[in-house]
Amino acid sequence: MAQTRKTPLSTYRRRLKRQGIVRVEVQVRKEDAGLVRQVARALADPRRAEEARAFLRARFGAPGAKGLKALLAEAPLEEGDIERSREAARAVDL
Repeated sequence: MAQTRKTPLSTYRRRLKRQGIVRVEVQVRKEDAGLVRQVARALADPRRAEEARAFLRARFGAPGAKGLKALLAEAPLEEGDIERSREAARAVDL
């Protein structure tokens, strides 16, 4: 049985995996390629990483779950007529 050799590329990828780094391939317009590379460098730089992540999450992150109060505050309620009638309530057997 032939013995498999570890290639330098597989060793390199295994080392990155242990460090928690994954390979990501994206397709962008030619004029945006430099920008995407700069963002990747900022995320990899320990001095700039936290600030870059915070900015990107604030701008492009998925919106967090909102409570009922926040949803009602954002609702366009001034257009509708949502008044309750003040008739006596129905009788309830307790």
